[in-house]
Amino acid sequence: MNHKAGLITAYSVAHFIVDFACAFLMFRMMIGSQNLHISLLIYNFAAFALQMPIGLLADRWNRNGVCAAIGCGLIALAFLFGDYAILSVLIAGVGNGFFHVGGGIDVLNVSKDKPLLLGIFVSPGAIGIYLGTMLGKQLTLSDFVVVSVLIFMMLLLLFLQYIEKRNFRSVNALLSFEGLASPKVLIAIGSLLLVVILRSYIGMTSTFGWKSSAFWAMLYVGAIVFGKIGGGILAVFVGLKKTCILSLSLAAVFFLFSDHPVLGIAAVFFFNMTMPLTLWAVAKLLAGSKGFSFGLLTFGLFLGFLPTYLELKPLFSTTIGFAIAALLSLGLLLFGLRRVVT
Repeated sequence: MNHKAGLITAYSVAHFIVDFACAFLMFRMMIGSQNLHISLLIYNFAAFALQMPIGLLADRWNRNGVCAAIGCGLIALAFLFGDYAILSVLIAGVGNGFFHVGGGIDVLNVSKDKPLLLGIFVSPGAIGIYLGTMLGKQLTLSDFVVVSVLIFMMLLLLFLQYIEKRNFRSVNALLSFEGLASPKVLIAIGSLLLVVILRSYIGMTSTFGWKSSAFWAMLYVGAIVFGKIGGGILAVFVGLKKTCILSLSLAAVFFLFSDHPVLGIAAVFFFNMTMPLTLWAVAKLLAGSKGFSFGLLTFGLFLGFLPTYLELKPLFSTTIGFAIAALLSLGLLLFGLRRVVT
């Protein structure tokens, strides 16, 4: 296995472990806590909104593997503060942000002109969240095991960064915000950010009744995982625009019948295919600040989470509403891609 393949494999496995550990921590230590509601907000803010400043730091620091390793270490540290819910989730959230930014920049650097590897990197997170939540509720897995695996991954990421050039420096582009000087690029980025906000919001509000079944819930998670991978693969063969049109058009059709579990899972699969494409497109528009671009889109995830957290009335609460959201995402995505793909 060459260094590139080893790096992507390590980051993908680490992504699973990081998201597993954070979900496990939340449900293992926070359920029953009086601070659960505020802890949820603090964790999501730290994990997603703070990725923008962390991304700026990582772009300038130029040590992506160290940044990702710090993330693993911070999440391991968070387990030591289980009796202090707010502090624990704050440390875990910041650690999550450091890992995702460091790993994200490295994968973007390796990906170059193809979004395929991004799909592979981001997809294991959904499995980690699902299993971490399930095992956290069951109280059967030892904290020591989770912390040990996190420390192992921290050391592995440091080793992989060091082994290639015998130092911890990365190959980030010189920090630049040249793209932001163009109003057209700003509008394109805004359009792509809206796609992420909408995807996050639909993910939070689409509470299908059939998800109460463990079998269908697992297939639902699988649809998210393989949708992200499939989007990257399809884009390599047919291009970004055709992938977006095909996936979101089919998602809209299947969302109309998403009360049926098989068709609902198909809708989720196609709806998630554009996730790595959106990230890749923004990183192309902000090629000199990939960490910031990664953080910008995760801030979109946080914004999509807020309406549900605040218990606001859903904008899209029916199968027709979900279908409209998919078509709206398609229009926004194609508009944003105009500045990236000719």
